Amino acid sequence: MFGSWVRIAAWLVAAVLVPVLTFALAGWIGSSIPRNADWEEPEDGVTIMVGSNGVHTEIAMPVATPEWDWHAYFPVTDLAATQRPYTHIAVSWGEQAFFLETPTWADLDPIVAARALVGGDPVLHVAHYVRPARADDYRDLTLRPEEYRALAETIAAQLSPDHEREVMPGYNKHDVFYTARGTYHLGNTCNQWTSDQLATAGVETGRWTPFPGGVMKWVERREAD
Repeated sequence: MFGSWVRIAAWLVAAVLVPVLTFALAGWIGSSIPRNADWEEPEDGVTIMVGSNGVHTEIAMPVATPEWDWHAYFPVTDLAATQRPYTHIAVSWGEQAFFLETPTWADLDPIVAARALVGGDPVLHVAHYVRPARADDYRDLTLRPEEYRALAETIAAQLSPDHEREVMPGYNKHDVFYTARGTYHLGNTCNQWTSDQLATAGVETGRWTPFPGGVMKWVERREAD
């Protein structure tokens, strides 16, 4: 009798672990297959940053450059803290409930995560920063002007149409959420979105990047400021 329970328990553990490990392995392999393999970072251009908090990745860009001005898309008046001299906006995309309730791994709710994997309403998370500093988890990357315009255009296109757009409070006074286009699911995660935007700009990145490490390993680590 005891042996039967042991076998049942082993099957249950395997039923959980095998899919998880298979997904993790697929993510590692998929993120190691390059897109835009012939891309080389220019010496001059528009400097952006790619950051990770261990769950979500984001792309930080200057608020305004000759190539693109974000003021009309993400106005500072949408924030609770409107008076700071913001220099950059950082954008990421994901499933609404998962994003709002999972700022870090410590906040992970398995039920919320499971619901997100089968599809949910997407949002853009937009944080406003003042001169973000280079760090191991916040890495800078230079794009050619035409590459940056392509990146900005594809990110701006993720916003819901004006008449459908909603603005929701963020985690702090300097960030907000906007309703967005697309469908979040297991094959199209927040980190996949980040690498897709970079790939659209022509940047070398992984083909399938469900985890933040799969995005960050393509951005050169440089000495912190």
